[in-house]
Amino acid sequence: MRRYLPFAAAALLACSAGAGDRAAATTRSDSTPTGAKRRDTATAAGALSADTGGTRASDRASTPVVRPASAADLPIVRGLYVNRFAAQSRKRMQKLIAIADSTEINALVIDVKDEFGLNIPSQDPMLQKNAGKAGVIPNVKQLLDTLKAHDILAIARIVTFKDSVAARANPDHVIRKPDGTPWHDKQGLTWVNPYDEEIWEYDLRVAEEAVKLGFGEVQFDYIRFPEPYKSLPPQVFPNQKGRSKPDVLAQFLRTANARIDKLGARTTADIFGLVTTVGGALEVGQEWEKVSPAVDVVLPMTYPSHYPPGSFNLPRPNAEPYKVQYTAIHRARERDAKLGLTGERVRPWIQAFSLGQPKYDAAHVKEQMRGIYDAGYNGWVWWHPGSSYEPYLGALEKKLEPHAKTY
Repeated sequence: MRRYLPFAAAALLACSAGAGDRAAATTRSDSTPTGAKRRDTATAAGALSADTGGTRASDRASTPVVRPASAADLPIVRGLYVNRFAAQSRKRMQKLIAIADSTEINALVIDVKDEFGLNIPSQDPMLQKNAGKAGVIPNVKQLLDTLKAHDILAIARIVTFKDSVAARANPDHVIRKPDGTPWHDKQGLTWVNPYDEEIWEYDLRVAEEAVKLGFGEVQFDYIRFPEPYKSLPPQVFPNQKGRSKPDVLAQFLRTANARIDKLGARTTADIFGLVTTVGGALEVGQEWEKVSPAVDVVLPMTYPSHYPPGSFNLPRPNAEPYKVQYTAIHRARERDAKLGLTGERVRPWIQAFSLGQPKYDAAHVKEQMRGIYDAGYNGWVWWHPGSSYEPYLGALEKKLEPHAKTY
């Protein structure tokens, strides 16, 4: 489901994370790790009841009221990713809610639009046109009411420009080859054109619909261009109008933030982990100094398994989860400080899966959390492609407490 192919060689730029450090780093691309399985793929019928998953612990801090971000008053968010199939499964959602009820978890990042299309029903003709055929969350409004009753923040994950469903439905709004035909990535997929404002409008309407349903935060993923591999034809972008890749991505995010602010929710964006330590922009268009001011929170995908030997002077980065997270996120904090951005504006993704050696367990996850705290932030989100977190639950505390080091 999510970005594990090697990054284009030209994106392996110098790392500014410390004196003499280099980040000849691969960063996750766009596929599920070998052997990863989807869980609970059957669509569940019926709604979750308000008491699903048990009673929240009385000493658990409740989720703050969601509102547009204002610098330092952003709340602490500690969440779990919920894929399309888990969100459609009553049984799986019960288990995830129960985890939140008994631990510091206070948010669930739920697929609202992924590579398979929409995961929520809609009466908007534009959304219906691009819905796809992978089903939707049954009784989504009742699910969101249940999460609210359990003090769980519902975050809507929206896969933005890697959208082969919308590309098929809108063949005039895709990335093209020099001969004018649609461009395809290494998986044979067509991407929609990030320069196309009609595609923007579709994603913004999805975001607005999600907030109106009850999601308190919108998380845009695949806010990027596809990798320009030399083995593939060049990418041509109609409607470019002289805009650079970083500028157009930032323009989209600023537009989204303004519209979502009006509905009283936050706007966040996922980016490659490499962006925190590379000076300038990656070839996919992500640049820290352009993305970070455009949204309320940035979520870097700083998975230790995605850094090759030698990154941050570490022979085996995957075996150093604390050092990888600390180094990458400390640099993000320094760059935000230069932009005048403070507070919980960086919320890293945590590797709650195994990719290569060593096999990850709760201790590896805990070390990543510690690295994030020591870098100056309290929030994080766990990623597992199948939303199966049971092997890692020993890393969680019973209630939400701040742990970030003060700088």
